[in-house]
Amino acid sequence: MKKGFDNDKYLNMQSEHIRERIAQFDNKLYLEFGGKLFDDFHASRVLPGFQPDSKLQMLLQLKDQAEIVIAISAEDIVSNKVRGDFGITYDMDLLRLIDAFQGVGLFVGSVCVTMYTAQPEVEAFEKRLHSLGIRTFRHYRIAGYPNDVAKIVSDEGYGKNDYIETQRPLVVVTAPGPGSGKMATCLSQLYHEYKRGVKAGYAKFETFPIWNLPLKHPVNLAYEAATADLNDVNMIDPFHLEAYGTTAVNYNRDVEIFPVVNAMFELIAGKSPYRSPTDMGVNMAGNCIVDDEACCDASRNEIIRRYFKALCDEKVSGEPSNEVFKLKLLLQQAGLTVGSRPVEQAAHAMSEATGGLPAAAIELPDGTVVTGKTGPLLGAASSALLNALKRLAGIDQETDLVSAQAIEPIQTLKTNYLGSKNPRLHTDEILIALSSSAAENEHAAAALHQLSNLKGCDMHSTVILSSVDTDTIKRLGMYLTCEPAYEEEDRKYHKK
Repeated sequence: MKKGFDNDKYLNMQSEHIRERIAQFDNKLYLEFGGKLFDDFHASRVLPGFQPDSKLQMLLQLKDQAEIVIAISAEDIVSNKVRGDFGITYDMDLLRLIDAFQGVGLFVGSVCVTMYTAQPEVEAFEKRLHSLGIRTFRHYRIAGYPNDVAKIVSDEGYGKNDYIETQRPLVVVTAPGPGSGKMATCLSQLYHEYKRGVKAGYAKFETFPIWNLPLKHPVNLAYEAATADLNDVNMIDPFHLEAYGTTAVNYNRDVEIFPVVNAMFELIAGKSPYRSPTDMGVNMAGNCIVDDEACCDASRNEIIRRYFKALCDEKVSGEPSNEVFKLKLLLQQAGLTVGSRPVEQAAHAMSEATGGLPAAAIELPDGTVVTGKTGPLLGAASSALLNALKRLAGIDQETDLVSAQAIEPIQTLKTNYLGSKNPRLHTDEILIALSSSAAENEHAAAALHQLSNLKGCDMHSTVILSSVDTDTIKRLGMYLTCEPAYEEEDRKYHKK
């Protein structure tokens, strides 16, 4: 993928800008940190060159000044809310975050349980944190939140919350996911800091939408596609336009809540430091795009990927999806047409040539598209994967990397002993067979060495792939899309 983003420039510019924001206040800044810190793969897809851990690396440049507070809603603990990307509950993800932060040398000061209620699951989680040496604080529900500003900013509102004791100038407030109460945690702390005579500040760090790109820029449209399930909508910041006469992009929730937040600032500090929601942000990503067209192309592909994913989710659930409707509108706004990508066209052509059997295609870094068909030994995805490796290694497509004699015992194991009804090898199984063959087959060894070159390649399947295949393709760093169809459309349930 062509580089479109200068990651080194971003790390330096972003960390310096945060230092400047700390200095604007009484050397105490509460930074609401949105998005994913360790694994922002969306950003790395739409801004080629952005590393998935860029935000973490940026924080490491500030680690002597920074401490982490992790917010988690009591409601999410009780309901066992699950992160869709990792498949783990928010409380378990919080523990993962603590390990990850501490593992790279960042100081985790405490955990704040927001919207606290004394339920057994919440108290058990607090006890677990205490046993691990992690301090916990409680923030409570406030009647009338967020509209009754006078009550919120009073001893009956924020005043009832625990004051989170912090030690460093930069307090990064993050969470396992949205709706955890990060902003409320920051503003509650401001209330308590001012009560103690500390003129602390608040800022917000979110990568998207990028405020200094046009509203309908593909990068910003891709953000809307990524949050289609949340009904986020990018919009021109009217407060910024009125205050400065310049256009800036924000999103609906921040624009809608700004008058309330501004009123809170005025009650806490006597005067608001900001004139618009964009003012509150510290994101410098837009200044580090070095090839706009590369980022536009990457973002358009991301919108298409999100659309196919929503179609497949709708197919699996059997329920109509508003997300699909919104993504169709985004496709139109971005000038995109489903079926126009070479990888889609090649997959469908192979399916038609084989009588409608499932087929797959992979677009390689040089633009070459290779295909795979369904056969007696391999599924279409496995076949496409082997053919891609052959092409990358300069091996003739007719060459067998793994012999039928090597594959048949694996099929026997699957069907006779492991209860599988599908004898064809999945992608993980064919890669294991390939690695076993590499010791004696120089072509297999050469193909195996090409695996890293599949990273960033687009792949399309004419049917929904199994979770095993999907996971393997994701681990290889490839970008998969699937048509919303089952290999066997007459079955009642989706069998993996």
